[in-house]
Amino acid sequence: MNATPAASDLKSLGESFAGRRCLITGGLGFIGSNLAVRLAGLGARVLIVDSMIPAYGGNFFNIDGIQDKVHVNIADVRDPHAMEYLVLGQDYIFNLAGQIGHLESMEAPIDDLRVNTEGPLNVLEACRRVNRTAKLLYASTRQVYGRPRYLPVDEAHALQPIDCNAVSNVAGEQYHRVYFAAHGIRSVCLRLTNTYGPRQMMKDESGRYAFIYYWIRRVIDGHPLMIMGGQQGRDYTYIDDCVEAMLLAATSPAADGEVFNLGGEPMTHLELADVLIDVAGGGTKQIIELPAERRAIDPGVIALDYSKIRKALGWEPRTGLRAGLERTVEYYRNHRDRYWNAGDVAAQQTGALQGTAGAHRS
Repeated sequence: MNATPAASDLKSLGESFAGRRCLITGGLGFIGSNLAVRLAGLGARVLIVDSMIPAYGGNFFNIDGIQDKVHVNIADVRDPHAMEYLVLGQDYIFNLAGQIGHLESMEAPIDDLRVNTEGPLNVLEACRRVNRTAKLLYASTRQVYGRPRYLPVDEAHALQPIDCNAVSNVAGEQYHRVYFAAHGIRSVCLRLTNTYGPRQMMKDESGRYAFIYYWIRRVIDGHPLMIMGGQQGRDYTYIDDCVEAMLLAATSPAADGEVFNLGGEPMTHLELADVLIDVAGGGTKQIIELPAERRAIDPGVIALDYSKIRKALGWEPRTGLRAGLERTVEYYRNHRDRYWNAGDVAAQQTGALQGTAGAHRS
């Protein structure tokens, strides 16, 4: 994992974003906040929009150190009037807000639809009305492929969702493509796969939203890793690599109207558990049966082919899984108190900000 985009491409990112207005929906969450940190470092004028829904991953500590370089607006993508106000004048819009829980999407499909389909559509409609020149990036998921017919899975693979979250993401992708074709609103869709790293939500103790953060929390706390099944296979993308792909896709005209897979290092759940335990300096595993409700929506073994984005944009993951886990475990050991009980802190901070955050557009 030593390949990198061309040095000229990475250097041009600073030139592309310096002084430019960038809106990030879901910007206090895991991926959005890491993107905000990177954009602020590139000199962009960053507007973070987040609804701070308690069950989701928004956390004000995620932007610690860049508070004076970004604006925060507490708003919901399901509010079309707010989106119309906020997209005005933006150069880049990263459409990242979403409900990521697969089980939650089956238990509350209407809520999932509203957040993951109606929300991004509101952003697109706002752009159609008041800002057709912005470039949008939409974060989708490898779950749209369902159970793979072949490996690795490329973008030509059939879309065969096996849960409601995947259905809403397929719809989100298609809306972006339609608005590009019909209205000329430039966009690119990235299909992400098991992104991990610092600033991820850790307050959920059930592992319902993503098993990798659940395992990291348990290994740090000295609890056994609860492995459901174990032979399932995934590939993993470190957050810095994911952010780099987003920046390259947002700035490249070659990405307009396209869909790209991201990818990373593939391994089984059992293999991942062994690496994590070794990185953490110790731990134990407990294998349990995969519950029926999870089995019904589990894709089995899946890994994505990212050769399309490598050829088009020069992107490849450059952080090996072990190195990424080392950075991640160290981060949470240093900031455990900011994530284990993040909900209580977030509620207090949200209340303090709601009186002023809405005044900021850029």
